[in-house]
Formats: sequence, C-alpha cells, structure tokens
Amino acid sequence: MNTDRRANHVAARIITLLAVTGIGVLVYRRQRRNLPCPAKLSFLLENPLMNRVAGAERLLDRAGVQPGMRVLDVGCGPGRLTLPAARRVGAGGEVVALDIQPAMLQRVQKKLAAQGITQVRLLQAGAGEGKTDANSFDRAFLVTVLGEIPDKVAALREIYRALKPGGILSITEVFPDPDVQTPGEIRKLAQETNFVIASKIGTFPAFTMNLVKPV
Repeated sequence: MNTDRRANHVAARIITLLAVTGIGVLVYRRQRRNLPCPAKLSFLLENPLMNRVAGAERLLDRAGVQPGMRVLDVGCGPGRLTLPAARRVGAGGEVVALDIQPAMLQRVQKKLAAQGITQVRLLQAGAGEGKTDANSFDRAFLVTVLGEIPDKVAALREIYRALKPGGILSITEVFPDPDVQTPGEIRKLAQETNFVIASKIGTFPAFTMNLVKPV
C-alpha cells in the first residue's frame, strides 16, 4: 500500500510540474508565435500525458503506416514519432526526419545510435523550404507542428509535392498546445493546397486529420 501511495505521489508531482511548465510555456509562446519548441523543452513532447492522448503507435495506426513504406516526419523534434515509425516500416522502408533545429536532430541521432536503427535519414530544414524529394513518400506527419510553421501553405505544398499520389499527410493537434490548429483551419489549408480530407479521428484533447494527395 505504501508503495502504491508513493507511486501516486510521484505521478502527481510529475503532472503538476508538467502543468506548471506548460502554463509558463503557453504564456511565453502566446507572445511569440510561430516558434518551434526549443530542444531544452523537449520533455514537453515526450511525457506520459502526451503519450496517453497522442501516443506514437496510435498515430502510426491512424495513418496506416505499414512495413516497407517511406515516411516523412516533419518537425520531428526529439524523435518521439521517428523511432517508432522506423521500427514499423522496417529494414525495407525509410523514415526521413526533418527539423529546423540541429539540437533536435542531434537528440534523434543519439537515440538511433543507441538503438541500432539505421533506416532513418536526418534532414535539417524548415518545412516549406523545398528540401524534400518529390513523389517519394507514402506517409507524412505533422504532429503538434503545423501551428509553429510561419508559412503553412508553403509547407503543405511541399509535403503535397513530396507525397506519392494517394499518399497521406496525417496532422495531429493536441490541446493546450499554444499553437494548436482547429479542424476548420486545417480544412482551409487543405483546400488551398489541393489536399482532400479523408478522415478526422478524435476530438478533445487530441485529434488527427488525414489529408490525401489525390491519385
């Protein structure tokens, strides 16, 4: 019983710390829009609460990621989705992890080396800069990233170009991300960039919208 109480106490302290930190970041980011999450705050992306509402395996399932696929993880951050995606696609597939911050990519590289994962290519670039290959990917992901991108239309146009016909861009938003995008905002962006809305999964506090590049 004492062990259970101690575990609950520790969990409560962790949740409180995350909440307090999140509120502080929320206030800061509301004042400074379109900024990527700093590498030193990557724990806000990798924590039990985030995993519970938007776990990597759940997001891969929602997008239908299968062995042998090529996946583009835009704004990969510390690799919360990158590494599970690499394990899912296997040796016959590939994941390209794109991020504008070298410090984030360095964190991903350390994890890849520690786990012996080789089917990941790191790409330092901003979304919309045109650094990705055309007609090359089966799936692309924007997980709590879209709101951080200054030119969202340019980013989606690049992803559209990078996807194969029939490929899916899976966008996940989580409240209370200070840059959270609404379903309506995503639908508008989809219309501007020729994507077709295939599905919307989930509501609060996290939802996923799958956008398809028409065949």
